[in-house]
Parts: sequence; structure tokens; C-alpha cells
Amino acid sequence: MIEVCSVNVGRAEALEIEGRRVLSAIGKRPVDGPVAVRPLGLQGDEQADLSVHGGLSKAVYAYPLEHYAFWQVVRAQARVAAWDAVLPPGSLGENLSLRGLLEGDLWIGDYLRLPGCVLAISEPRRPCYKLNHALGFVHALRMMQQSGYCGAYLTVIEPGQVRAGDPVELLPGPREVNLRELFMARRHAR
Repeated sequence: MIEVCSVNVGRAEALEIEGRRVLSAIGKRPVDGPVAVRPLGLQGDEQADLSVHGGLSKAVYAYPLEHYAFWQVVRAQARVAAWDAVLPPGSLGENLSLRGLLEGDLWIGDYLRLPGCVLAISEPRRPCYKLNHALGFVHALRMMQQSGYCGAYLTVIEPGQVRAGDPVELLPGPREVNLRELFMARRHAR
């Protein structure tokens, strides 16, 4: 079963990253209750740099909770967190923390039908240097690129609402471009 385990939003704020002050909304926090899903994203959520985040094709970002154990281990190995430190949902900047749906199971154009809205897989996330800051160590971006644990950007097909606990039905699209394969191909092209 595919399920929304957490709905996360964040406001843009100034961060000190690599000696520069930058605006970012990567710090997402779980919210309770239903959250409105609009064509440009979730109510109460912001994107700081609209040249690479947000817009109609990147309105919502979903990430598999199954990958959180990996990130907890590598953070402990990098000595930025204790081995038993729990990484809260939203820590990778995602709006939807999902269980039961990995990148290799997704294809561009697949629909995700939830009780209150319909979303579609639009593209894989391209991580930036702000991920290093969010996870607390300098190799996080590289580790996401190598692992393929990128998550998926979603476009809003039918606005409505979403809440933690919502079941998700995967409706296959054309099945021509796999999300993980596209992410890995773009990584090798750089």
C-alpha cells in the first residue's frame, strides 16, 4: 500500500551556506490536518528560487520514507548526528513523505490519485548545494546523485487537499521514461 505519511511545508528564510546568505525554503516541517493543494503547490509552502523550484511542473515534491534509514546512517558516519538520531519527515525538503513508492516504480506521466486530489510525476529532483546544508554534511548532494534517491516532482492535475494518512493509488501513464533512469542519465550527462 502506498501512503502519505507526512505533509510538510516551509517558508523561505535566509540561511548562511558556504559563507553566503541565501534564501531557501528547504526546511520543511510536518503539518496536521488537511492542506490545500493548488496548481502552484501546497498552501503554506514557499519556494525561494523559482528558476529551479516550483512552478506548474514542480508544484509538489515527494520523497520515499524508505530512504530515510540510508540518510540517518550516512549522517552518523559523517559525525553530524548520533546513530540513533531520527531524521524527521521533511528533512530532504519534500512536501509529501511517502511510503511504498520508490523512484524505480515511477514513470514520467504516472498519476497519483489521492482521496482529495490528483498529481502526476513530472521529473526527478535535481539536488543543489542546499541539500548539504539541510542534512548537515558536505557530501549529501553527491550521495543523492550516486544513490539515485532523488524523489519526484509532481504537477497538480486536480487541485484539492492532502493529509497524512491518505492512501495513494498509482495510475500508470505512458511508461516511456522511468524516473530513476532519467535521474541517473542526467547525472552521467553532467
